[in-house]
Amino acid sequence: MASTKPLGNINVTFLGTASAAPSSTRNHSALALRLDGDVWLFDCGEATQHQLQKSSVKMGRIQKIFITHTHGDHMFGVVPLLCSLLNGAGGTTEGSDDPRINVDKTLPPVEIYGPLGLRAYVRGGLTYSHSLIGSPYVVHELRFPSDPTTDPTYLPLHPAELEGRNMIQTDGIWTNMFSDDRVSVSAAPILHSCPCVGYVVQEAPVPGKMDPKLYIPHIKRTGAPMSAMARLQQGESVSLPDGTVLHGPARRPGRKLAILGDTYDPSPIAGLAADADLLIHEATNAHLPGVDPNTKLEDTYETVEARAKSRGHSTPQMAGAFARLTGAKRLVLNHFSSRYPGDDSNETRDIMGAIGRHAESEYGQPVTCARDLMSFDVGLIE
Repeated sequence: MASTKPLGNINVTFLGTASAAPSSTRNHSALALRLDGDVWLFDCGEATQHQLQKSSVKMGRIQKIFITHTHGDHMFGVVPLLCSLLNGAGGTTEGSDDPRINVDKTLPPVEIYGPLGLRAYVRGGLTYSHSLIGSPYVVHELRFPSDPTTDPTYLPLHPAELEGRNMIQTDGIWTNMFSDDRVSVSAAPILHSCPCVGYVVQEAPVPGKMDPKLYIPHIKRTGAPMSAMARLQQGESVSLPDGTVLHGPARRPGRKLAILGDTYDPSPIAGLAADADLLIHEATNAHLPGVDPNTKLEDTYETVEARAKSRGHSTPQMAGAFARLTGAKRLVLNHFSSRYPGDDSNETRDIMGAIGRHAESEYGQPVTCARDLMSFDVGLIE
């Protein structure tokens, strides 16, 4: 983000909340994070651009895409989204002029982050679909220690592709993979059935709470301009005409969001995600006797948890326990099995209410179950 103004509004919009297969009420995984007017996507499953068109999120404001892992339900929408976002389409006939053949690579690229293989997937998808796009993109890969140093593709860079970075872990974490004066993004592994990461978005420190009674009497007494209050609000020190020095309130931590991918054990990210204002955690499977008509008679909470873990996923109780462990101030569940609908029916209300209560039993606080196109602002927790 080019602006140096303090970050104002932070908004989260769930574009897709399904796991594995979509349903008529839940799309594949995708989440839009709006930072003032800029948009960052976290995961981009199939048909994400359709969900964008149904939402208030402006596709043209997308600057970054963060992929948690390379399962299809989390990244099959990247290539078609790039084509729509960057004026892409098929090529022209021989001898015709198309300016997209020579992309202006000095333009700011759409930046894509994710594990090994994402770069090859995007490059291959654009290349073999003969897609030309009018602006540049770049894929930065988060490399695990066991990953090769080369890319798993023999294809050359796509005409619109910039050379991406291979980011190496430091002490098991990808620290400040993106950072400016308003916000930073770090990542850490979480355990799934393939290499997977969680992302932590951290707002820069913000001005502390201001008590005007501590300052205004001194400003009036010395005849100093009231504009000094604006500087004090930013944490600066102000010298008054009589030599008195007023010190603004100390800055306090900005908002922190932990956005996890699929996982049966997110403990490697626990330290990085500690005290998040918002934790987004999957809850793919739940045992809902008496609520979900598809509950198997032979199942128990233990067997459902064991089955979820065997497939790399979590139950609501597991999500609630992690939220409690890390001191999250708010927990939102997503990535639900297609058997759990996401509409306004009484059945949905009963099922999702039960899932939320399971998480609350471990978390000890209210829990929100996400549904497609649900949107809310993330404020500073006082």
